[in-house]
Amino acid sequence: MENNILKQDIDKVRIFLKDLPVLTQSKKVIEFERKWSKWLGVKHSVFVNSGSSANFISLAALKSIKKKGEVVVPPLTWPSDIMAVINNGFTPKFVDINISNLSMDTDKIIRAVTNKTVAVFITHAQGFNGLTQKLVNFLRKKNIILIEDVCESHGAKFNGKKLGTFGLISNFSFYYAHHLSTIEGGMICTNNKEIYDYCMRFRGHGMLRESKLPSKIKLIKKKYKDLNENFIFLNPGFNFRSNEINATIGINQLKRLDAEIKKRNFNFKYLISKLNRSKYYVGFDLKGISNYAFPILLNTKSIKCRDKFEKYLLNNGIEFRRGNAGGGNQLRQPYLKKYKKLLYKNKFNNVEKVHFFGYYIGNYPYLKIQKLKQLIKILNSFILEIN
Repeated sequence: MENNILKQDIDKVRIFLKDLPVLTQSKKVIEFERKWSKWLGVKHSVFVNSGSSANFISLAALKSIKKKGEVVVPPLTWPSDIMAVINNGFTPKFVDINISNLSMDTDKIIRAVTNKTVAVFITHAQGFNGLTQKLVNFLRKKNIILIEDVCESHGAKFNGKKLGTFGLISNFSFYYAHHLSTIEGGMICTNNKEIYDYCMRFRGHGMLRESKLPSKIKLIKKKYKDLNENFIFLNPGFNFRSNEINATIGINQLKRLDAEIKKRNFNFKYLISKLNRSKYYVGFDLKGISNYAFPILLNTKSIKCRDKFEKYLLNNGIEFRRGNAGGGNQLRQPYLKKYKKLLYKNKFNNVEKVHFFGYYIGNYPYLKIQKLKQLIKILNSFILEIN
């Protein structure tokens, strides 16, 4: 993977800094939020300091509507998704993935839903779309809230519409090497004015002055006349704000985002078309993709062969991450030890396959075709023990 922040982004920061501007959250943050909303196709966006913060605030916003219950989550995701569920008092209910898109299997989601289910928190992993019309219709019929993690899938689509526009809330990450990077950063998106207002306040210590609802501000000020109107803390909150430098980089990167997504997708489709099908799984669902990294899945059950594969990659100077998003099956992680029994009670065959034999290798817009061909040659030259 390579740094996604270019010299032209830093040049914009230099120009911005010449006038000695305000550096904490101000006009550039607002501009970035507005332009991101337009690009995505939503009414409201809230720029925060990370995708993990976006996850946490989104579940806090859910808690303002639904006080308790179960949230259906994937075992293949970044841990902050699951931690946000737990730390906001909800119970995570895990559902195995579909190998073709690395997202939760629709039929298994439907079977997991009970009268305790308040939301489905879907992760669109590595640029794949995880939605189906069957799932969208089911959630609408059952009045179950959909929250989308689009942290690795900026610009991916379902039915021609960008992911992050289907759920009540959606989250994006602008971390190193993601489609758009602001050094660190994230975005919360919604079309719901009340949710937007809650997220704005939660981002800024829960302060009333962060509210975007004039009628609420007027009512609360009248109710709490004994308080300084600039320091009314309406609900629990934290400082999850970002700053003007990060926003300046984001604004500049947004200009080239669509073009860079096309380059990423070209790289991925080229790789898949050339990989040896007897050695690697290539049946990924490419419809609507916005590839983040190359998913590599070995057609073997041999740990010994897998270990040889990893040494082979390292010897050839190829960086990789085993387990894909979040290092594989989150149910195996220490922070979820109380849920580990689910591994044996339920079937998680697909995520287990990815956990032990799945990888991702860096993809980026400026990856040269010659380097890509070299990667393919190295991968196809590996002698795989198929069993």
